[in-house]
Amino acid sequence: SNETQSAAFDDFRNNRLIIADRLAADHYGAGAVIPRYGDANNPIPAETDPNYKVYVANQGYPIGYTKSNQAVLLPAFLAAYSGGNASSSSTDIFRSFPIPNWSIKYNGLMRYKFFKDKFKRFSLQNNYRASYTINQFRSNFDFTEKPGGQDVNTNFFNKTIMSNINLVEQFSPLIRMDFELKSSLRVLTEIKKDRALSMSFDNNLLTEVKGMEYVVGLGYRFKDVIFSSRLADSPTGIIKSDINLKADFSYRNNQTLVRYLDYDNNQLAAGQNIWSLKLTADYAFSKNLTAIFYYDHSFSKAVISTSFPLTNIRSGFTLRYNFGN
Repeated sequence: SNETQSAAFDDFRNNRLIIADRLAADHYGAGAVIPRYGDANNPIPAETDPNYKVYVANQGYPIGYTKSNQAVLLPAFLAAYSGGNASSSSTDIFRSFPIPNWSIKYNGLMRYKFFKDKFKRFSLQNNYRASYTINQFRSNFDFTEKPGGQDVNTNFFNKTIMSNINLVEQFSPLIRMDFELKSSLRVLTEIKKDRALSMSFDNNLLTEVKGMEYVVGLGYRFKDVIFSSRLADSPTGIIKSDINLKADFSYRNNQTLVRYLDYDNNQLAAGQNIWSLKLTADYAFSKNLTAIFYYDHSFSKAVISTSFPLTNIRSGFTLRYNFGN
């Protein structure tokens, strides 16, 4: 999907009529003729009628279940963005089964001779995290006090009123390959992908925040590097330890898209392209004292012209002392 089109958002729009028909069939009863806005028995009223705009905007929808009805929007949204079928998916606002999350790490390739001969370790990893949140929901007293009643937009009163819902998905990582060669060269590559959707029922506005990140990391260990220092544990004053070098380069693209249900007007509201380079080197002077050099360089450029590029640089030394044996 992009700022001009989205297959999932188009499905969301199309799902509304399917969900509305299902809810109307349950409300009016099996086999009943479902009244619809603008049909022969319920023609579009005169322009001076207060319901004129409702009938025009929802022509063909079952009466009582307009395209802006929360009971219609929520199942249509979940079916579109979870890959479900609007004809059979649940119309309940609360999920009866939790969203699956997983973390998979595979290092079984080290059983094969080729990998044993070339690598000290080799692993593949995939993580998925998802959450579904309903914000500010409350019971609708009109639902019990006025059974079958309708609000100012001719929608039947819903049992629960919501403000907005959030659907968040994270592949962190989508794929990660981490290995170390026999020569002590370490390589890490990974791809991260995430998406956060916020559907507001106050103005029928969908905000989509999505990100894609690519990371390449290199590391090398210089073994048994010798220094002469008073910090040495041995009486000879000789320090013999490894220098661990690590460099990570990453590129991340963030975009915030605003999509309007009531009319065709998708907007790219915000976003950034972020490049980052992180360098570290550490050396253990003793079993308790470690010196670390670090250098972080990041550059970000906004995808819209109203923001300026930004560069951040951090560098320095850190001494870390561990108390204890």
